Amino acid sequence: MDRVDPRRAPHDPVDAIADQWRHERPDLADRTEAMAAFGRVHRVSRAVGELMEQAYAPFGIGRGEFDVLATLRRAGEPFSLSPRELTATLMLTTGGMTGRLDKLERAGLVTRSPDPNDRRGLRITLTDRGRETVDQAVAAGLAVQQRIIDRLGEQRLAELNGLLRELLHSVETTAHPTPTPARR
Repeated sequence: MDRVDPRRAPHDPVDAIADQWRHERPDLADRTEAMAAFGRVHRVSRAVGELMEQAYAPFGIGRGEFDVLATLRRAGEPFSLSPRELTATLMLTTGGMTGRLDKLERAGLVTRSPDPNDRRGLRITLTDRGRETVDQAVAAGLAVQQRIIDRLGEQRLAELNGLLRELLHSVETTAHPTPTPARR
């Protein structure tokens, strides 16, 4: 596939926004590159999210339902987790999780059953149909992602993953700094 040299890539809408800020606020000119990077990350995320919705739609699920099914599938045999484990993994409220589970259960993709180790607990388990659905949906989603990323090539993809890993670490440590020990 055609590769674009990042130094010669055509201006995009994010460049136009950064240019406008540099013009209107020259005092912020040295910070607009960070704004541009996050603007592009946001736009890529939003656009790929829409493509994933389209990829999952033929299987009767959206991204939210896919996330639940995929979490159960990745858990391995017997493809079962508690609602609390699902909620923690997906960073959802219990109300948000309940809505997704209700929809998936009505579609016959998961079952709810009592937890044999906790009388008050439940287990959410993929049905055979749920496993088939998520296996097909993950393949469809990965095909879309691969078509998008193929333009980079293996080396640049590895570089991108490294940079994004560092950026994610920076964001997470800024959002949740490690407490420093108290001084005596």
